[in-house]
Amino acid sequence: MSIRVLIVDDQLLFRDGLRKLLSVQPKLEVVGEARNGLEAIDVARRVRPDVVLMDLRMDGMNGVESTRILRSTLPDCRVIVLTTFDDDEEVFSALRAGASGYLLKDTPTERLVEAIQLAYRGESSLQPSVAAKVVAEFSKAVAPRSEKLNELIELLSERELTVLQQLVGGLSNKEIAKVLQIAEGTVKNYMSSIIEKLEVQDRTQAALKAQAAGLK
Repeated sequence: MSIRVLIVDDQLLFRDGLRKLLSVQPKLEVVGEARNGLEAIDVARRVRPDVVLMDLRMDGMNGVESTRILRSTLPDCRVIVLTTFDDDEEVFSALRAGASGYLLKDTPTERLVEAIQLAYRGESSLQPSVAAKVVAEFSKAVAPRSEKLNELIELLSERELTVLQQLVGGLSNKEIAKVLQIAEGTVKNYMSSIIEKLEVQDRTQAALKAQAAGLK
């Protein structure tokens, strides 16, 4: 079964190029395109994509607001920001809105394809430079790390903390399962519990919150 992809960007040439790149990839299918955030919502409701590649700066409704609406109305639809900009505020806002990943437009094709596959599986992918910015942004909004880390330890079970540590280390569910020698389904259950207890939307936000608290 193919992963259904929607491309959202205000530049026609970029959309055409990206569609051609993705169309030759096995198990990926571009099911629609949109020129702005508002159009993206309309198209997504009709074609039901699995993953949306979302630009941020567009006329009319921007990518952040569109991401927020898509994640609330189509919760199974994952959004990857694909933009030219890595401005701190935009990065933070996009992830807060529910984006599963944040990549720049000069990302190699193979990395973009991998990010789409990860998003489809409920995992995340962040540009290294972007990840550093977001961790710094999260840190500004939290209490001193020692206090915040104590709260994290009290909130989660020992096993959940172990799983969260592996997530902070950048491991996928499959890799965590291998390291801890447990079933991948068990890891997913722990991850769901962690996300609920930390009151975040997804794995990306859970990892960032843990990093900001000082978990390593």
